[in-house]
Amino acid sequence: MLKFICYPKCTTCRKAQKWLDDNGFEYEIRDIKIDNPSYEEIKELYLKSGLDIKKFFNTSGNIYKEQKLKDKLPDMTEEEKLRLLATDGMLVKRPIITDGNVVLTGFKEKEWEEKLVK
Repeated sequence: MLKFICYPKCTTCRKAQKWLDDNGFEYEIRDIKIDNPSYEEIKELYLKSGLDIKKFFNTSGNIYKEQKLKDKLPDMTEEEKLRLLATDGMLVKRPIITDGNVVLTGFKEKEWEEKLVK
């Protein structure tokens, strides 16, 4: 079963959830603001994704901007970035969807169609 980690008030997350429903996917939903992924989870998702760590940051979020992370991230180690992501769900790009092997961040319908299998 898919794990759908999202922020229910986020319009992109709502679009993604509608897409999952419309395409008959079964999934377990998790509110990232209430239940932020731990350091270990973030690290595992990151390693399985094959994505750049920056893809896990919600670069349009208020916390990202308030903390001036655009300027700070280049000087941080991967470890520091992972630990930072684990501090607040609102720092994390959403939605995140995973089947345990494939990990996708954000909602790009074409990518989801190609990579998610029922």
